[in-house]
Amino acid sequence: MTTQDASTPNTLAQNLVTLAAGLLFGLGLGFSQMIDPQRVIGFLDLFGNWDATLAFVMGGAVLVTLISFRFILRRPHPLLDSKFFVPNRSDIDRPLVLGAALFGIGWGLGGYCPGPAIAALGLGSANPVLFVVAMIAGSLAHKALNPPPQP
Repeated sequence: MTTQDASTPNTLAQNLVTLAAGLLFGLGLGFSQMIDPQRVIGFLDLFGNWDATLAFVMGGAVLVTLISFRFILRRPHPLLDSKFFVPNRSDIDRPLVLGAALFGIGWGLGGYCPGPAIAALGLGSANPVLFVVAMIAGSLAHKALNPPPQP
């Protein structure tokens, strides 16, 4: 995974690759119907009328990642950056558990997670718009309540 440092501007090539990846992701979400909150809620309904399709979509994504990252991370650096930016923490702390719980509650109530919600904005429905606005408000509230440590 690569991410840019805030002080380093993205190049045109990086922006184009990001755009292409986002379009591919959104197209895949649309074809797999993962932008339909009823399908997602059906996946989360383990003890009712369970819809396993999301498991196949996630399984396909995990399989591609498992295979491709073995080759990608052997390279000395990414194609469009000078180094890889990979997570270096493996501990499970309180913010991680609380954040995961809040994410899961929001996903279960709304039937959206961030990627599919943004992809669903193109459907013209008010629900994904409301979800994305609430998601942005939650992100801004977190940022305001938890400023980054100063060096």
